[in-house]
Amino acid sequence: MTRFRFTVEYDGRPFMGWQRQDHGPSVQAAIEAAIANVTGQTVAVFASGRTDAGVHARAMPAHADIDWARSPFRLMEAINAWLRPQPVTIIDCAEAPGWHARFDCTGRRYRYRMISRRAPLTFDAGLAWRVPAALDADAMQAAARLLVGQHDFTTFRSAKCQAKSPVRTLDRLEVTRAGEEVHIFAASRSFLHHQVRSMVGCLKLVGEGKWSSADLADALAARDRDALGLNAPPDGLYFVGATYAQVSVGFTG
Repeated sequence: MTRFRFTVEYDGRPFMGWQRQDHGPSVQAAIEAAIANVTGQTVAVFASGRTDAGVHARAMPAHADIDWARSPFRLMEAINAWLRPQPVTIIDCAEAPGWHARFDCTGRRYRYRMISRRAPLTFDAGLAWRVPAALDADAMQAAARLLVGQHDFTTFRSAKCQAKSPVRTLDRLEVTRAGEEVHIFAASRSFLHHQVRSMVGCLKLVGEGKWSSADLADALAARDRDALGLNAPPDGLYFVGATYAQVSVGFTG
C-alpha cells in the first residue's frame, strides 16, 4: 500500500463542496469513485481543507493510500480519465510516505475574484462575483490591514461553524486590482467557516463607500454575527494553495 499525494483542481459549481455528502455530488466522492474504477479498491481521499458548495480550487492538496505498482504519473492519468467530463482533475501526483494532507498542513491560502462592471458576466459567470458599482481597491486594502493578526473573528464566522474557538491568526489579507477585476488574497493556518467570504463581503462595502475602515473595525470588535455587513457568494472563492513543513503547494499570491 502506497500513500500518494495529489494536487487537485476543480470548478465547484456542480458540487455540494469538497466533502462527501448524502444529498448531492462532492469532489471527494468523485475522486474516490474514479480511484475505485481504476484500481477496484475502496479508498478514502483526505484533503488539506474543505470547500463549500460552489467554491473552487486551483491547487487543493489531498492524499490516499492505494495498492498501485505503477508510476504516480500513470495513476494520475488513469484517475483523470475516469473523472471526465466532470470539472475536476489531478494536476500533480507523487508518492508521499507518512504525509497527511490535513494534519501536516501549516497554512492555507485563498483568493477571491470580484469583477467590477455593469454588464453581466458570460465566461466568468459562477467563477467570479460581479459587482456593478465601482470599487476603491486602495480603501479596501487599507481596511483589510485591520483584520490581519490574531483576533476573535466571531463576526466573520458562520452560525454553523463547528470550530471550538473563534480566534484565528490572519497572516495576510491583500487587495489588488487587475483591470476591472479586484482580487483579495487571504492566508492563515486555518480559517473559520465562511470567514473569507464574510471578510470579502465587508471589504466590498468599503470599496463601494458604504462602509469605512472604522465600520469594519467596529464589526470585528462586536464579536457578533449580527454585526456582519455582508457575506460574499461562493462564486469568486478559490482555494489556491497550502503550506507544509517541507513544501508549499499551489499559489503564494
